[in-house]
Amino acid sequence: MHELSLAQGLLSTIDAQVRARRARGVRRVRLRVGDAAGVEVELLTHWYDVIRAGTVCAGAALEVERVPERWACPACGAEHRPTGPLRCTRCGVPLRLVAGDELVLDRLELEVDDV
Repeated sequence: MHELSLAQGLLSTIDAQVRARRARGVRRVRLRVGDAAGVEVELLTHWYDVIRAGTVCAGAALEVERVPERWACPACGAEHRPTGPLRCTRCGVPLRLVAGDELVLDRLELEVDDV
C-alpha cells in the first residue's frame, strides 16, 4: 500500500502545479524511479491508474523511466556494480550510491490556454 500513498502524493503535487500555472489539464506525466528507491513500479502505475479518474490527470498517461543503481568510490571516483561488499576494489573505501535511489517527477505536460 506504500505505492498508493505515493500515487496520492504525486497527484497532489501535480494538482498544485496545474493550479499554479492555471492549466486546464495534464497530457502526460513522466517519473524517474530508481531501482533502489523501494518502489514497486507496477503497483505505483496501477494505483495511479485507479485514482486518477476524475482528476486533472484523468487523461494523462504515466511514463516511468527506471534508473539503475550506480555506485562510486568517493576517494578515487571509480564506478562499481555491487557484486559483493560495497567497497572499492581499487582502494578499499566504502562505496556511495550516486544514482538509483530517486523518485522524481521528471516531466509534466500541461494543457494551457493560448496566450
